[in-house]
Amino acid sequence: MQFKNQLHLTADQAKAFFEAPEDGPFVMVNLLKFKPKAEYADGSDADISGFEAYGRYGRKVRHLILKVGGTPGYAGPVTGLRLGEVEELWDMVALAGYPSLAAMKEMVESPDYRELAKHRDAGLAGQLNIKTKGSLAG
Repeated sequence: MQFKNQLHLTADQAKAFFEAPEDGPFVMVNLLKFKPKAEYADGSDADISGFEAYGRYGRKVRHLILKVGGTPGYAGPVTGLRLGEVEELWDMVALAGYPSLAAMKEMVESPDYRELAKHRDAGLAGQLNIKTKGSLAG
């Protein structure tokens, strides 16, 4: 099995994801890998870690998830691997529930999200996003 951490969707990936048939609520599992140091496009905050930059995003994106009817979920550090093999573990796992593809698309295309994304981009080296059917228990 091969995997590739990415920071952004390609145009083809975005089209395939958001134009898939609507099948109701889902939980996005985010496997996150942080940069050792934040890398802001404008060169600011070069003294903070990637984790700290992503934390700025994480604290504020919760509001946007709620705004589209979603459910912010668990987020925590990866501390070990029980089964399987990988060359390098991800740093964090984060879950977020969405009522629909349309709701997630509305969020990621909003001006508020686009403003927050600078912190995500500054902090993340890459990630895997895995869509699972269902919802987070409230």
